[in-house]
Order: sequence, then C-alpha cells, then structure tokens
Amino acid sequence: MTFPTLSRRIFTAAVLCSAAFTAGAQDKYPSKPITLVVPQAAGGANDAIARVVAQKLGEQLGQSVIVENRPGAGGTLATGTTARARNDGYTLLLTADSAHVIGPALYKNPGFDPVKDFAPVAPVATAGYVLVAHPSFPANTVAEMVALAKASPGKYSIASAGNGTLNHLIGEMLQKAAGIQLQHIPYKGSAAAATDVVGGQVPLSVQSLPSAIAFIKAGKLKVLGVVNEKRVAALPDAPTIGETIKGFGQAPWYALFAPAGTPAAIVAQLQTEVARALEHKDVVEKLATVGCEPFKGTSAQLAALVQADLPKWSRVVKDTGATVD
Repeated sequence: MTFPTLSRRIFTAAVLCSAAFTAGAQDKYPSKPITLVVPQAAGGANDAIARVVAQKLGEQLGQSVIVENRPGAGGTLATGTTARARNDGYTLLLTADSAHVIGPALYKNPGFDPVKDFAPVAPVATAGYVLVAHPSFPANTVAEMVALAKASPGKYSIASAGNGTLNHLIGEMLQKAAGIQLQHIPYKGSAAAATDVVGGQVPLSVQSLPSAIAFIKAGKLKVLGVVNEKRVAALPDAPTIGETIKGFGQAPWYALFAPAGTPAAIVAQLQTEVARALEHKDVVEKLATVGCEPFKGTSAQLAALVQADLPKWSRVVKDTGATVD
C-alpha cells in the first residue's frame, strides 16, 4: 500500500467518524435550551403551572426550559405562532383549555387548527377556579349574588382575563345557568382583573386560584363559590357553585403540546419526563400552594380530551351567546 493511499484511507475514516459523532450529537435531545410558550400573561394559572413544571423538566433534561409569556387574543395569537414554529422539540406550548379548545369556537379565524397543527404531549395540571368579590360586595354566597343580580339586571360588573378566556366563558355560563345579567369587563390578563376587584373598581370576577389565592388569604377578596365540580383542597370550606346551581361545574385543564410533525421519539420522551415531574413531591406541593393539582395522562389521552372538548365548548359558546368584541 502506498503512502498516498494510506493517507486517503485515514482521512476518509476520520471524516466518517466525525460525521457519525455529529449525527449522534444531533440525535441527542435536548442539546440546547427549550422555550415553553405560555399564551397568557404572567400571574395567571397557566403561568404558575408552567413555571413549576419548567423548573423540574429543566432539572430532569439537563437543559434550561425557558417560560415565555405571549398573551393576546385569548391565547390564540401565541398558539398560532407556536403552531408554525420549527417542529424540532425546542419550542413547546403549555396552554389552557380556553385557548386550545374554546378559542376556535369564539374566533372566526383563530390562526390554528387544534388537532392538525399540534402533537399532544401530555396533560399537566388542573386548576381551582373561584367566583370572587370585593369584601364590600353585599352578597356573601352565590345565592345572594344571584338574588342581587336578578333584582338589578346589568347593574353589577364582572371582570375577566380578557375576551375569549376561560374566566370570560365561565362568567357567561354562570349568567345563563342562573338567569342573570352582568356587565362583562375584559382585562389584559387575570392578574390585572384581580387587582381591580381588590381595588374596588369592579365587584366580581371569576379567577383561577393562582391569580387570587394570595388576595383571598389576605382578606382582600372573598369567595362566593368554587367553579370546579368538587371543592378544592386549597379552600376546603368554600362551597362549589354547583351546590347552589345544580349541574354547574368545570375542571379547567392545562397541557403540553408540540408543533405537528415533531419527531415521535421526542414527543414520547417529553411525555415520560412530564410524568416523572408530576410524581415529584415538591412539584405536587408547589402546585397545591397555588390551588392546582397534577393531571396525569398520556399523549393519546390528551388527544382524546381535545377531540371531546371541542364540540362541547362549541355548544357552550353557541348557547351562551359569548362573543369576542
């Protein structure tokens, strides 16, 4: 064998080894920070849940998981842009059911298809929701609030996190179920709405517990009723709205999605990591402090949940006459 031939073979082997190493490095996921898009403002339930889960996922994956709040249009704006992000597993969506399965019924062009544009990864958590009032509000129960509202239709205002948000829809459902009329005041986020109820500018609001629990414990907001079907552990003495208005109750959920086309292996890995995170005692405790609970499930179960909730919420939007101005 001549020296030039040997040199060529050594060079070829080196190139092949380098290519194999590069391919292996590219195959390893994650090899850089992950962006976790939250399509709502900071201070709400989705933001609180995302930060607890992102921290634990970062520890488990050995990479930073960065929460990025992109509020607007009831969560549909950021949901649409995330659907068009690169499907490489480095841009993910942690969203509320309001943006994912209610938004498409409220907006003529939400900017995304909740089924075709996303790969379901895993459900993450459920949150406690409450109907709250300023301490000076004359009613102390749902029944008393309904009586006041029936006596003076349109007199009392109810603040929400914005048009098309879950707070907004629950408020509309409550009005229809109780046969009352309230004036809807949309805000740019649940934190802003809660702050104005605390300040006395608006008497009522439907709030997630992460947005309101500190105010409730400080006596700056009073709970008239729990939105969820069952009483929540964070407020065991607070009755549900369903105890007064039979059949009323919702269990808002939050889940992780990836853009459609994300490699199945990455989706499976993320599903496994979410399941691991939700088993950690510190994650369970941190969620509990803000009135949330782990919601465990698979990608397939999340896909089925989305498919079931889309027609359900479409009927709610139609029945309540809810609109986005």
